[in-house]
Parts: sequence; structure tokens; C-alpha cells
Amino acid sequence: MHTSTGTATAPPARRVFCALLIGMLMAQLDTTIVVAALPSVTDDLASGGAVAGVTAAYLLTVTVSTPVHGTLGDLLGRRAVFRGALALFALGSVACALAPTLPALTAARALQGLGGGGLVVTAISALAQLFGRQEMVRRQGYLTGVLAVSTLAGPPLGGLLAAGPGWRWIFLVNLPLCALAALLAADGLPGRAGRAAGGPRLRFDVAGTALVTLVGVGVVALGASESLARGPGAVVVLAVVLGCAAAFVAVERRSAAPLIPPALFADPGVARSVASTALAGTALFGAFTFVPLAVQRGTGVGAGAIGLLLLALTGGQLLATVAFSVLARRYAVLPDWGRLALVMGAVGMAGLAVLPVSSGDGGVLALGLAGGGMALTGAALGLSLQAYTLLAQGRARPDLIGATMGTLAFARQLGGSLGTAAFGWVVLAAPSERAGLTLALGVAAGCLVAALLVAPRRRDDPSGAGDDGERRG
Repeated sequence: MHTSTGTATAPPARRVFCALLIGMLMAQLDTTIVVAALPSVTDDLASGGAVAGVTAAYLLTVTVSTPVHGTLGDLLGRRAVFRGALALFALGSVACALAPTLPALTAARALQGLGGGGLVVTAISALAQLFGRQEMVRRQGYLTGVLAVSTLAGPPLGGLLAAGPGWRWIFLVNLPLCALAALLAADGLPGRAGRAAGGPRLRFDVAGTALVTLVGVGVVALGASESLARGPGAVVVLAVVLGCAAAFVAVERRSAAPLIPPALFADPGVARSVASTALAGTALFGAFTFVPLAVQRGTGVGAGAIGLLLLALTGGQLLATVAFSVLARRYAVLPDWGRLALVMGAVGMAGLAVLPVSSGDGGVLALGLAGGGMALTGAALGLSLQAYTLLAQGRARPDLIGATMGTLAFARQLGGSLGTAAFGWVVLAAPSERAGLTLALGVAAGCLVAALLVAPRRRDDPSGAGDDGERRG
């Protein structure tokens, strides 16, 4: 675990933290804000059904660039990567706002996603370098809160902008935020570590990057395209993904400067956190696509009521985030918090799995089951994100912080895309839609049980009582 020096409450650290929050908010918000504006984009650019590529392109490049930015941060310093990511995100936003055609908009979204991946992973990596564990517990809640706010506020904000000044303003509003983040982060972010004279040159794993990009492209394509995931081409794509994944493991073992260093898995706390995060991402992010439909089939309520019920999910996430930020300062055993999250998620998902095969009469029991199940799964999402991110931050080697955080985020994103595709297959293959929804959500609950089995134990984080909360050197 790192040692720490200095003070976490110095003004530069506060300014930098605000800059990181702004960057992460922009990156996360642009994942959801475009969804409600897609009808306006379709009409304006006469794009038809191909408009789905606008969201898929961003999701793809955010996913595959996350581990790359993490490793570049270790090599070049968080300051350089954050500035580069801001520049890419701003340039992509301008290109999106000026896009005259759908292909141009899709390409601009891909460029924007390259910057977005860097903003996210730099935020969680720099947090581990700027602050000690006790202070990270408090500040990690802000990062998780940003995710909740972007998820909740993105679609309605996108709809308002599209109906008001126009959908292009969804991207133009990013520019003053990018400028503000750059100003706040002008100093204080960790720079590049010095290299001893005559020491080895910095190297970058080009082959590993190419292979992990192919893996990410395949998995995100399966999760983003229903026709591909449910068609015969899915078998080919899955075979390519598995082949590239096997080749990636072989390359990383031989590489002198691997993109995802095998050494980071030497710490059991990190290895178990990554495994649990991947399985939880598969269950929670992958299954959320099917939750509204399961709730509708189980309760029989309309779209407006479903929207209100879905607030329970966000409410559970926010409540868990706030509770953790307060209570974990007194009880800082992170493995216990993570396991609590997985238990809550499994129970909540199992409850939601029962809904599609219930009577669908909108009774009190069905509504209570829907609200309670979503609140528990939302709480599981917020709590597991914080616990395993903090655990990995605390256990990572100082020279592998970026690679560790990038791997953790990549595992979560890849798991979510794979879960979306896999659960879609389950629903399609079932004898009826209701049975398929029950089976898919039941499998998601099973994934959370599997995550619980491989989750970090107390012995994997012996320093769980925390340090003095000071800034890391």
C-alpha cells in the first residue's frame, strides 16, 4: 500500500478534485444525455434507424480507451493525460455540434469517447495519489454521486436541450466546462515521475492495445446491437473475442511494458476486486436494460408509473452512497462493505426476477416487490462501486495505479456489455417473454452470488483500518 505525505486539504488539492469531478461528470453525462435527443437527431440528419451508432460509438471508445489512458497516466503522469483527455473531449464535442451528417456525428462521438475514457480513469487514479484512505472514503462518494446524477439527469436534460435550443447544444455546453476544468487543474495533478539518467526508455504496449481494442469492439458491439447479438453472426464475433482475449493474455505475459500488467494481480485484494467488479457489472449494468420491462409485466402499470418506480433505483444508489461516505469512516473494512453490496444486489435482483411471472395486477405486493428490488439493486451498484474502487486504490502499487484503475473500469464496462448481450439471448431463447425475463434476471442474481464467492476477504486488505487520510506522495 502507498505511503502518504503532505495534507489532503491544501487548496490545490481541492481545486484539482473539482476539476476531476467536472471531467467525470461530462464523460458520464454524455453517455446518457444523447438518448432523449436521438429522435431530433434522426429528423435533422434524416438518418433513420442507423442513429443507434451515435451512442454505440461513444460507448465503444470509452470502453477500449480506459485501460490505455490508465497506463499512459502511469507512464506520462495524470496531468498530461487529463489535459490530453480534455482536449480530445472538447474537440470531439465541437465536431459533434458541427456534424453535417450522421457518419460525421458518429465519428465525432467516437473521438469524444476517447477523451471521455481518459477523464473517468484519471479521476479515480488521481484520487488514489492525492488522498489517503480516510479522505478517499469521503471523496469517493462524490464520484459515485456523479454517476448517479448523470444517469438520472442525462435523459431529461438531453430532451430539454433538444426541444429548446436544439440537440447540438448538448455538445456545445461541454466547452465552458472543459475550460473550467483545465483552469482548475492547471497545477496540483501528479506529473510524470522522473527517470534516472541512463534508465530504460518509456515503452508502450502497442500489440496489447490492439488486442484489447478488438475484444472491446466485439463485446460492445454485441451489447449495443440487438440484431447482431441475436443473429448467427454473434457466434463469429464471440469466437473472435475469445481468440483475441487468449492472445492478449499471452502477449501481456511476454511484454516488457504490458498494458494490463500481470503484476497487478499479484495482490489478492486487487485480483478479487477486479473479478467481483466484472461479475457485478455483468449482473447490474447488463440486467438494467430489462428491469423496466420486467416491472411493467409484473405490475401492469403504465410508462409514467414505471418512470416513478425507477426512481427507487436511483434513490437506493444515492442513499447507499451517502451512508457509506459517513459510516465507512468509522468502519473502514472495505471487503465487508463490498460483500454487503453483493448480498443486497442478489436479493434485489432475485425479487425482480419474480415479477414477470406474477399476476401483473398492480397490487401492493407487486409494487412493493418492484420498488424494494430496484432500491436494493441501486444500493448494490453504489456501494460496490465505492468499496471495490477504494480497495483497489489502496492496494495498488504506486507505479501501477493507473493500470489498476483502468483495468477495474474496463472490467465493469466490458461485463455490462457482455451481460446486455447474454441476457438478450436468454430472453429470446425462452419459451415466452415473461419466462425469459425471469430467467435473465435470475441469471443476473446468480452472477452476483458468484461475485460474492470470489469477492475480497478481510485478509486481502489487512490495512483496512485505513491510514491518516493524508495525501499520497
